[in-house]
Amino acid sequence: MSQSKLTRRGFAAVAATGVAAMGLLGASAKSADAYQGNMEHALSALNQALASLRESTANKGGHRGRAMELVRQAIDETQAGIEFADEHGGGGRN
Repeated sequence: MSQSKLTRRGFAAVAATGVAAMGLLGASAKSADAYQGNMEHALSALNQALASLRESTANKGGHRGRAMELVRQAIDETQAGIEFADEHGGGGRN
């Protein structure tokens, strides 16, 4: 009988460990889906572009200022896309 109790306890421990492992795997899979690597790279490139535009001279007939405005808008949209993906589980193509 003692052997039977140990086996049941062992089984319960293994089952509990398996359930916990499945939960961790599910959480990491969702995190991987939510990570938006291309969007993060785009955001970094946009921030670098904005910094370069800021450092350039202002004698561009207003085009530099307009470009900065459009890059800021692109940064905002990219951040909104990342946040949306984070809230809705990532994935998707657009």
